[in-house]
Amino acid sequence: MTFGISSPVSSNQGDVHRELVSRVRHHARSLYRRPIASHSKICFDQCAARIDAHGGPIIFDSGCGTGESTRILAHTFPSHIVIGIDKSRVRLSQTLGQKLPNNLYLVRANCVDFWRLASAANWSIERHYLLYPNPWPKAKHLQRRWHGHPVFSSLVALGGCLELRSNWEIYVREFALALQTLGFASCGPSRYVPDDPVSPFERKYDASEHRIYRLTSRLANA
Repeated sequence: MTFGISSPVSSNQGDVHRELVSRVRHHARSLYRRPIASHSKICFDQCAARIDAHGGPIIFDSGCGTGESTRILAHTFPSHIVIGIDKSRVRLSQTLGQKLPNNLYLVRANCVDFWRLASAANWSIERHYLLYPNPWPKAKHLQRRWHGHPVFSSLVALGGCLELRSNWEIYVREFALALQTLGFASCGPSRYVPDDPVSPFERKYDASEHRIYRLTSRLANA
């Protein structure tokens, strides 16, 4: 099959990583001590003020890229405040100059810092979207995937109805196993065919005829 504008994920890992469960358990019993960057704290405090002013339920669109998916979510859930988080100024700048819905707020921050700050502040989010995170497909890079990273416990602690999409099935299967290791059930991975792609990545993968996989999970406070 020809994949057109995007190549499928290539990896030296043919199945779920054999160290995944032990890694998740280790991180769950350890305190992650990486210092919070000062600019992340400033962004978080500004976002917290915006959330307090809005007063509605919270949705996270983590790793939102250009913010196209965040805009769609803001229109879909008009009573919620939708927070798009991405560390790239270049990607976010493609949306920041446009007129945005009043319930949308874009944050330039590292998710590792932002999730920990939100968890420490006891934020309870209603929905959390992880749309096409970098899969880090080399086996040696397990710890760079969200489910293999020390921040995974903070991600889960935020609660809400979580939705993950990826064009690498192993990533989604690993995420499901990581959730199961912490005591959470999930639906997926299942094949997902977008009617109207919500982001440049989803549009590219759909146009390139990649298989897209989806996982959902209802976390503790959802």
